Amino acid sequence: MGANNGKQYGSEGKGSSSISSDVSSSTDHTPTKAPKNAATSEDSDLSMRTLSTPSPALIMPPCSSPLSPTLVNGRGSSTSSSSITGETVAMVHSPPGSLPHLQTQSHPPKDQQTPVDRLPDHAFLQIFSHLPTNQLCRCARVCRRWYNLAWDPRLWRTIRLTGDLLNADRSLRVLTRRLCQDTPNVCLMLETVVVSGCRRLTDRGLHTVAQCCPELRRLEVAGCYNVSNEAVFEVVSRCPNLEHLDVSGCSKVTCISLTREVSLKLSPMHGQQISIRYLDMTDCFALEDEGLHTIAANCTQLTHLYLRRCVRLTDEALRYLVIYCPSVRELSVSDCRFISDFGLREIAKLEGRLRYLSVAHCGRITDVGVRYVAKYCSRLRYLNARGCEGLTDHGLEHLAKSCPKLKSLDIGKCPLVSDAGLELLALNCFNLKRLSLKSCESITGRGLQVVAANCFDLQLLNVQDCDVPLEALRFVKRHCKRCVIEHTNPAFF
Repeated sequence: MGANNGKQYGSEGKGSSSISSDVSSSTDHTPTKAPKNAATSEDSDLSMRTLSTPSPALIMPPCSSPLSPTLVNGRGSSTSSSSITGETVAMVHSPPGSLPHLQTQSHPPKDQQTPVDRLPDHAFLQIFSHLPTNQLCRCARVCRRWYNLAWDPRLWRTIRLTGDLLNADRSLRVLTRRLCQDTPNVCLMLETVVVSGCRRLTDRGLHTVAQCCPELRRLEVAGCYNVSNEAVFEVVSRCPNLEHLDVSGCSKVTCISLTREVSLKLSPMHGQQISIRYLDMTDCFALEDEGLHTIAANCTQLTHLYLRRCVRLTDEALRYLVIYCPSVRELSVSDCRFISDFGLREIAKLEGRLRYLSVAHCGRITDVGVRYVAKYCSRLRYLNARGCEGLTDHGLEHLAKSCPKLKSLDIGKCPLVSDAGLELLALNCFNLKRLSLKSCESITGRGLQVVAANCFDLQLLNVQDCDVPLEALRFVKRHCKRCVIEHTNPAFF
């Protein structure tokens, strides 16, 4: 990308300065797709503001060469990453045109403009709104006009950083300083911070977020294993609007609660202040029953909870959850090997509110637990019982008759499920869209044909490692034309 309305700028000066932090270094990574509910939309009531004077804390010290870049840690380099140490470092630059010998007109004559220069500001803002944080910082280095546009507050409702080598603590500190210049010490526009996979993120980075982002609604730190309880406590205490928290893979996180200081300030009339609705604690191996008890008691508004591979949890933890969080709609306890039918009996108390349940590879679950869930959770839409080897056709019968609106079912690696159970499912759950029978040794072509003849909306069928004849697969393809069939039969294509 390029523009003619400003020249490339140097990196020295005591005047205003712009930043191209760690996020615009040479170790860029392609970011993951933003969630649908990420706050990235424009605010029509927010007027355009020109931000051309960053925080004084970001102004560089004088340098001997007016055009040599200066690293934040004081070491000179021609690039924004060190090839010797392998460390990604931050770089601070002067804004375009801030130096006397680089002064340019903000709007060059039309005959000197390139086609991209003729785009109106609102078009640039629309384009910039689709860029990840690191690319947006790079755009700010092109020219003065792009600098002003790139720092428009409407583009900074979300910060998204990626990269194993990224110094996430420093990046967050520099970015929040820049965004706080109109409202000292507070980033009122920032609502989403995604730093998943930034393994160098520590509690320091989250302390920065907690202190500067009181309007934060979404925080994702998946895979940041240096983050501990203390930092999470501070974030939930200082960000009362936080609704979405992903700490999956943060093995040091064993609990979520308000800080002791904040808890002492709250009167009994106000109760708890944590408003988290979505919580993902997948692979938080150290989480125990008492930790989940505390989480449930503090996060009573939970609707989505994912506890995959939290291997220390038992049925007692689910009892606490149901007592304090009666609004849970989605729950996953996959690979929690101590969860049994008693735990499913507790989950069944959620009744019609439960729509999604995953108990994959919970080897202690049998037809008894499935029957509890089927009887009381009639509005269940998704069930993953893969690897529950105690599940038989009897459990499937209860499920089919009590949950007719079921849309997705995974009963792979359940060797006791046969064609009889599959036929009952097909004759009752006409809205079934996804069905996985992977490694179900007792399934044959007869059961599949009944499914295909009754579930016309089927979109995905997994019969890998099943002894299913070629004719049955062709029958499914004829009757369910939109169905994707995952199989291991080389003769079917």
